[in-house]
Amino acid sequence: MRVLRQRGPSQVQFWFIALALGVASGYAACLFRLGIDWLQGTLYGTDDTRMIHSFAAGLPWWWVLVLPILGGLAVGVILDRFAPGARVRSVADVIHGAALNRGRVEQRAGLASALASLITLSSGGSTGREGPVVHLAAVISSWVSERINANGVTGRDLMGCAVAAAVSASFNAPIAGALFALEVVLRHFAVHAFAPIVIASVAGTVVSRSFFGDVAEFTLGGDGVLSFYVELPAFLLLGLTCGLVAVVLMRAVFWADGLGNTVMQRTGLPRFLRPAIAGALLGGMAIFYPHIIGVGYETTSAALTGALLFSEVLVFVVLKVAAVAITMAGRMGGGMFSPSLMVGALTGLAFGVIATGVFPDVSGTPTLYALAGMGALAAAVLGAPISTTLIVFELTGDWQTGLAVMVAVSMSTAISSKLVDRSFFLTQLERRGIRMAAGPQAYLLSVHSAAAVMRGVDSPRAADIETCNEMIAAGITLAPDTTLETALPMFETNGHSFIPVVAPAGDGGKGELLGALYHLDALRAYNRALAETAAEEHS
Repeated sequence: MRVLRQRGPSQVQFWFIALALGVASGYAACLFRLGIDWLQGTLYGTDDTRMIHSFAAGLPWWWVLVLPILGGLAVGVILDRFAPGARVRSVADVIHGAALNRGRVEQRAGLASALASLITLSSGGSTGREGPVVHLAAVISSWVSERINANGVTGRDLMGCAVAAAVSASFNAPIAGALFALEVVLRHFAVHAFAPIVIASVAGTVVSRSFFGDVAEFTLGGDGVLSFYVELPAFLLLGLTCGLVAVVLMRAVFWADGLGNTVMQRTGLPRFLRPAIAGALLGGMAIFYPHIIGVGYETTSAALTGALLFSEVLVFVVLKVAAVAITMAGRMGGGMFSPSLMVGALTGLAFGVIATGVFPDVSGTPTLYALAGMGALAAAVLGAPISTTLIVFELTGDWQTGLAVMVAVSMSTAISSKLVDRSFFLTQLERRGIRMAAGPQAYLLSVHSAAAVMRGVDSPRAADIETCNEMIAAGITLAPDTTLETALPMFETNGHSFIPVVAPAGDGGKGELLGALYHLDALRAYNRALAETAAEEHS
């Protein structure tokens, strides 16, 4: 172990670590799913949690109302105590950890977030389980990376392995799991990462099938075959529609989150009550429409088999968007993938009913549109057209409708990526001031601080002290933690070749001169970071 920590793992050792990590992440995903099934079944008193909304419709109204409130209160207490900012960690934090934190995420806050999400999904929350599972897998890989003292590249690859296994185990989708890790988390398809990620993904799938068997999550209705190639333009229009609905879903979540922040600031309510308030709103909705409870697989299955009326479909789309926005804005936890599948399937079915009614002679079945809509909307939300397309195929076991799904997915992602910052997760990061959507050329500037790149006062090539003092008197200074993202524009503005770096002043005292950040040194650090990123992505 000491040699492993000092030198890092060899390629063969790394593959064995990837295998072990895949098994561990697969078990974590399966146990998380079983935990939801057990707790949800206990709270709602049913053995078949896939039919939860049908069963909940027969429960006393007060119990349907109270459960999300109690769940939200428990979530609020957990997050307030164990997660800084009382915020659930999810996929966006994994992307951030992979790009800017050497493949690490917060472990304590991550475990608290997993527990909070489990309670949310079991007690009436209206989100999905993939986000918590992805972050939980990243927590496991972070622990392993710390144990072996992994560098940034190894840490990111291990995180990709863990995420691939978790997604594969969650959806019985080994191909999509591997591609999700590459497309969404690592955000590159480097050859050196492909083999270990595939190994971990297969391991996660094997673990999942040992628990749940090799069965598709959804069963399609109808023949699921294109009536004629002339029907393909309709799927382009479906993709456009799903892309716009996806943008509405994402913006509804962000708008509700902003509203929640405003309400909390103006009322001064304790932040641990925020999930309970959201739970009260969800419970009130669930009394009349229990379809919003949980991940929504029952309603999604009904859409894919065409078992819903057109009026029901429209109502469920609006209600699900509202329920997801309330759950996420209430900081209750959960992911966006399963809700996207449900809203997409409903949107596709509604579109299909209209399309097949207007052109019955050249149309397939409405359920084919439901399948394509499911993939199109989920791809737009996740910003992952490749892996989402494959997840849809593997969830349904239907590979004969590829043209329709691919056409719809391509159009939806093209439209939505122009109206948000590429995906729900990257938009989340942008709202926190982390510019991941613009690519490495933007976010790498935030990796380096002035203190890390500056020339200290004792450096042989230190800046002239007298000149530094003059600049300090003129207010031209940098704090030690100022990033290059902030510093480089300052050079363009004031035209100096260097800027003094000054420690914050104490109680009324004068700040200490630590050194100076040179424009040339900042550019060199930036170019070096870009070169290292390019080398990793093309290795």
